[in-house]
Amino acid sequence: MDSSANSNIGLKQSQTKGHNILPLKLDNVSYEVNGMRLIKEMSLTLNSGTSTIILGPNGAGKSLLLRLCHGLIKPSDGALTWQGPANANAAQYQAMVFQRPVMLRRSVTANLHFGLRSRGISRAERDQITDEMLQITGLARLAKSPARALSIGEQQRLALARAWSLKPEVLFLDEPTANLDPAATHSLEEIISTIKTTGTKIVMSTHDLGQAKRLADDVLFLYRGRLLENAPADKFFDEPQNDLAQAFLKGELLWWHRQELKPPSEVKYRGIK
Repeated sequence: MDSSANSNIGLKQSQTKGHNILPLKLDNVSYEVNGMRLIKEMSLTLNSGTSTIILGPNGAGKSLLLRLCHGLIKPSDGALTWQGPANANAAQYQAMVFQRPVMLRRSVTANLHFGLRSRGISRAERDQITDEMLQITGLARLAKSPARALSIGEQQRLALARAWSLKPEVLFLDEPTANLDPAATHSLEEIISTIKTTGTKIVMSTHDLGQAKRLADDVLFLYRGRLLENAPADKFFDEPQNDLAQAFLKGELLWWHRQELKPPSEVKYRGIK
């Protein structure tokens, strides 16, 4: 990535006055499939200005929570409400990048043009934004290459560029660096950090504690579909209140600790009676 391009980012500011959709409020949200509740009575508010990292072991519900927030699936109970003035057009001001992004069967440049064209952006502006995205994400030399021929790390950079080019107020990221080597991970983290500087709210799931410490302002800790801790990152990593969060940070096997998971209101915390 060309870090020198950061000072020339034409996409600032991602948020346009009057077009804000945040905050996003989840009120007692549950999600059920075939009688099994996978997300359980979850309440939280996602505000602008921070990067929120979702942590938890496999099966905790991290990806489901992102899909619920993005509107790809609907809650079985409870409500998700965009509370900003542009809430009626929330889909237009958010984007999501998946662990395995879908690449269109066309060139890198054409992948970037596709989303911009669907928004009715003129050819001249599409060219300008695409060139900028290619430079910032280090993909300029691959502009004419088939997107599906890229490495996984390069595809993820393209997926981030494609999402960022639409100027989302909120960008949901589902473990975007899973299975990448350290160099590719570092490259993506740089891009994510740069996107945040343009005003976009980052909501990202990861299983990498080091990555969470580098990127998080706030942490949501999930376990078996429940939100057990919602705290500023420094407080979470220094003094996690929930015993399962403590075990997770120590790398312990959480399923050995509690067979039946209780709601947060019924869970005992260390040092609190």
